[in-house]
Amino acid sequence: MDFLFIADPLESFKIQKDSTLAMMRVAQEAGHRLWFCQSRNVLWRDDFVVADCQALAIKPSSTNWYELGDIESRALKSFSAVLMRTDPPFDIEYLNTTWLLSAAVRQGAKVFNEPSAVRDHSEKLSITEFPELIPPTLVTRELEAVEHFHQTHRDIVIKPLDGMGGMGVFRVGADGLNLASIVETLGENGARTLMVQRFLREIAQGDKRVLLIGGEVVPFALARIPQGNEIRGNLAAGGKGVAMPLTEGEKRVAEKLAPILNQRGLFLVGLDLIGGFLTEINVTSPTCFVEITDQSDFNVPQFWLATLEKALA
Repeated sequence: MDFLFIADPLESFKIQKDSTLAMMRVAQEAGHRLWFCQSRNVLWRDDFVVADCQALAIKPSSTNWYELGDIESRALKSFSAVLMRTDPPFDIEYLNTTWLLSAAVRQGAKVFNEPSAVRDHSEKLSITEFPELIPPTLVTRELEAVEHFHQTHRDIVIKPLDGMGGMGVFRVGADGLNLASIVETLGENGARTLMVQRFLREIAQGDKRVLLIGGEVVPFALARIPQGNEIRGNLAAGGKGVAMPLTEGEKRVAEKLAPILNQRGLFLVGLDLIGGFLTEINVTSPTCFVEITDQSDFNVPQFWLATLEKALA
């Protein structure tokens, strides 16, 4: 089969732990043909959605680890699967790409994750569909509402709706120090909506990434544990990743959401759980394949490929 990966520039990959690269490797090892382009190379031309793409070969070298062929223009519907793996932010250009991918789906392309489902699932706001699973949460532009929430819960976390990797996450303790300044800065004086949640002390045991693939739950989570005085467990923020079996509570949350999200076309999902509470539903380019595989007896890339092949069959 021919797999087109729409991803960030290959030279930006962190090759020791990149989940997209792990997908590419396992697909190539299974005999599938790889193709690559960036989202800017997806376009509407002559009544079709096409990609100006290149054949891709993954090499064993740790330096010159890939080889690209000449640029070819191919309709997206000509690929066995189109895999959208571009990292956030979910800005207007990301949105434009999903609209083009939706047009490709109408023409017969098989896109993972389904672009309309990605549009419908804000990685922060989509948790509000499941209020029984989430910590006390406020979504607002208003400083007064944040101040009232802080008075109620005393220890809170404030974050923008479009951040990734822990970017822009602030904790405000019982003293309320710098609360107004943080809200004004992050919210650009009321121009941007913020999410505010009760601080979960269980973050000390890790911000758990739980993977859902094709409606099935990967049995190991990656606990991203904050280091030093940091409150963020995100690996990009210096957190330590430790793979561990899911707890019974984490299983219940994951098993509830897996069939619902898969039915909507969200083939690959990364749930974020802290102390059993659902804090995010990641649908753009979930990661942690390599860390879980390296630290457990569960091969995530192989499971992903087998499940994808089954979905395509």
